[in-house]
This record gives sequence, C-alpha cells and structure tokens, in this order.
Amino acid sequence: MSAHHGHNPHHQGDHHHHQVDAATPRRALWWVLGLNGGMAVVEGVAGWWFASQSLKADALDFAADAITYGVTLLALGLSLRTQAWVALIKGLTLGVSALAVLLLAVYRLWVPATPLGQGMVWVGLAALAANLASVALLAAYANNNLNLRSVWLCTPNDGIGNVAVLVSGALVWWLQAPWPDLLVALGLAGLFAHSCGRIVREAKRALA
Repeated sequence: MSAHHGHNPHHQGDHHHHQVDAATPRRALWWVLGLNGGMAVVEGVAGWWFASQSLKADALDFAADAITYGVTLLALGLSLRTQAWVALIKGLTLGVSALAVLLLAVYRLWVPATPLGQGMVWVGLAALAANLASVALLAAYANNNLNLRSVWLCTPNDGIGNVAVLVSGALVWWLQAPWPDLLVALGLAGLFAHSCGRIVREAKRALA
C-alpha cells in the first residue's frame, strides 16, 4: 500500500477541526436569529401600542437583522461569489428599511401623537440587552467571511440605535412631547442608510 493511501491522523484532525469551526458560527447565528426575530415582534407591537416611531424603526431593524442572519446561515459554506450576492441583498434590505422608517416619520408629522415614554424605556432596555447578547455571540466570527462580516457591521450599529431609543423614551417621558421620538426615528433611518452603503460597497468589491 502506498503512503498516499495510508492512515493520516493529522489530515483527519484538520477535517474535524474544520467541521467544528463551521458548526460554531452556525450555532451562534441560530441563537442571534431567535433573539432578533423575537425582539422584532416585541418592538413592533410595542411601537404601535405606545405610538412610537423610533420603536417601530428599531423593530424594522431587528426584522431586517433576523432576515440577514437567516440568509447568512443559508450562505455558510457556499462559494465566495454567492456570499457576495447574499451580502449585497442584505445591504439593499437595510436601504429599504431606511426608506420605510423615513415614511413612518413623515406620517407621524402629518398625524401627530405623543408616545408613551415610560413604555419606550422598558422596551428599549430589553432591545439593548438582546443586542448586547448578539454582539457577544458574534464577536469571535467578525472576520470569518464576507457574510459574517456584513452581519458584524450591522450588529454594533444596532446598539447605538437601542441607546438612542432609550434616550428618546426618557425625553418623551420627561417633556411629554413627540419630537425626541421622531428625531431618533430619522437618525435610525440615516444609520440604516450608512450601513447599507458600507455593506453594498464591500459586496461590490468582492463581486468585482
């Protein structure tokens, strides 16, 4: 029997290590998918119930992230070109979210209503906790591949949005005025647009 057909324990060990590496981000992505999908529902309902545009905007962000994590799970192990196309789609999804938030804010300007600030604060705290958990789960895989990087680019920005929602809730609660909520909703739209631009640029470079 030649050496090429002999038992190679090092090769088997490398293969096992590769399988573990592939499984680990997949498990983390499933957890983060569940967290973000759950918070999208909670914030969406709370946004309508408390008449808060910033909560609705943050709910859209969580929903877009949940879709992103689901698509990223599907793209793991696929070709680099396929991953680049998936990242491009995720970036464009954020762009659509930015437009939706902008339209919600314009609607609230035409149909004014003061949100319930106290409710915004409590829901904002839950959203921040969910996002911090997502950051902790994904931190180790930020540079694994293009899709995981596009996920990572979104995740820390979400924390900024969560803190902004908290601050706007506190100001609405204190001032009994709707403008902090609207300002944060518009700021979130800008944040989504910025993330969209970064992810689309990286995806286009990869496709080129």
